[in-house]
Amino acid sequence: MKLLDRLEETLIAFLMGGATLLIFVAVLHRYAASAPIPVVQDWLLAVNLSWSQELCIYMFVWMAKFGAAYGVRTGIHVGVDVVVNRLPERWHRTYVLIGLLCGALFTATIGTYGAIFTWGMAHTDQVSPDLELPKWIVYLCIPLGSYLMCFRFLQVSWAFFRTGALPKHDESQVEGVEENVPDLHPAPVSGGISR
Repeated sequence: MKLLDRLEETLIAFLMGGATLLIFVAVLHRYAASAPIPVVQDWLLAVNLSWSQELCIYMFVWMAKFGAAYGVRTGIHVGVDVVVNRLPERWHRTYVLIGLLCGALFTATIGTYGAIFTWGMAHTDQVSPDLELPKWIVYLCIPLGSYLMCFRFLQVSWAFFRTGALPKHDESQVEGVEENVPDLHPAPVSGGISR
């Protein structure tokens, strides 16, 4: 599981960081190419980045599909659970399990239809407009991301069934930052003023 978790996090970070960097370079290129510096302008105009917008869109779509699975695993999805949390314990557990299993069923259905669609797309000659990537590669994120999300729903369901605990995300905790941070504003020392 740790390998899958790390792969998921690495893929999301790579896609988000890569898309952000690519957008930055494309925007910088666009404005720098309009600079009236003869040699630089000619060189920049010769560099073709017309494909960058399409690639960024694909990268963000892939990141969103895998990010949704990460959200299920870590408990960062928004949920309206006011009524469910007020139910008696027996009903609360039942409704939470039903909700998690419905999420697994929904994502399995989307993954299956996505796989059928992608399989059909793989047997055509359709390509993307700028990158000329086969379209089935672009749409492959639907079954992969949906099945991973389904797996995460089942994983959370099983853990909740066994322990009664759902994953919780602590917004105040930043990964990699230690909790024992020194107080930057210590309380004033009582007593006399020394010179």
